[in-house]
Amino acid sequence: MRVLIATDAWHPQVNGVVRTLTSLAAAASALDVDLQFLTPEGFRSLPVPTYPGLRFALPSRREVARRIEAAAPDAVHIATEGPIGWAVRAYCRRRKLAFTTSYTTRFPEYVAVRTGLPLGIGYAVLRHFHAAATMTMVATPSLKQELRARGFRRLGFWTRGVDTELFRPDNPARLDLPRPIFMAMGRVAVDKNLEAFLSLDLPGTKVIVGDGPQKAHLERKYPDAAFLGEKKGADLVSHLAAADVFVFPSLTDTFGVVQLEALACGTPVAAYPVTGPKDVIADLPIGALDNDLRTACLRALTTSREACRSFALDRSWANSARQFIGNLTALEGSRSLLPMRLTARRRPVRG
Repeated sequence: MRVLIATDAWHPQVNGVVRTLTSLAAAASALDVDLQFLTPEGFRSLPVPTYPGLRFALPSRREVARRIEAAAPDAVHIATEGPIGWAVRAYCRRRKLAFTTSYTTRFPEYVAVRTGLPLGIGYAVLRHFHAAATMTMVATPSLKQELRARGFRRLGFWTRGVDTELFRPDNPARLDLPRPIFMAMGRVAVDKNLEAFLSLDLPGTKVIVGDGPQKAHLERKYPDAAFLGEKKGADLVSHLAAADVFVFPSLTDTFGVVQLEALACGTPVAAYPVTGPKDVIADLPIGALDNDLRTACLRALTTSREACRSFALDRSWANSARQFIGNLTALEGSRSLLPMRLTARRRPVRG
């Protein structure tokens, strides 16, 4: 089976969507499924003012069509609602081709934080975008329930996984900092709600791992916290393993793959009881959820690291990939893509 995934989020970006799609591709190859990606690579782009270093692709209609037809896919999946996503959606609509989508980012909340645009407008746009899909895949039961209440239809599950061979507790970084270490990791931006964590009165040290547009401001405002910058690969894993508690203060993430990555490193999670943490942590003995984030942080200190690792071992990317492919297989024939495959020449897809 050949699947084309359209995404605006791609390397060198470092975020949950990119990590999810990269891990999905690796796991799908073991299932004899060929995943190809239509990404911003090769298109003209514009900088995003609120995200230094991030750019919006400006996809041309002709080039999008060429890349899709060169891939000759059995199924098309649109992972993001940016310019690439809209362009591929338009192509499929013009040719009456089935496609699926996934809801991975709370764009209405992000836009509201930055611009003040009412949530209702943002959700109306996203309802319109996803209404054309045969299925919109979501990661958690609570997100499915929330979107259904907002008028989204044809929702299906696609859970997330973690690479437990990469994310391990074996080799923690040696951090010369007062214990306990409470660590948050990811993009340092206003939508991640990091100030809710940094403003807490906690023992030991508060650590931020990551980079982003809010980093310089937060460093000045919270000089007692340790800002260690962006980490990748084994360095990132060793820092997760070195923390006593992983703090996930976001109120807007739809899942938060980094929670599973922390648990795989034996590090308990402290978070608010919102979509994502509610579905990963719930009331299991692998962390703590509380509307008082300080209370959650202190409770999580008592969690067994062995229990965290054991929980993560059952959440593989192989299972996630099987579910994703199963969704596509179940929808085969709704509006067949075979005519495209028969008429398209086989050429590699750039990006």
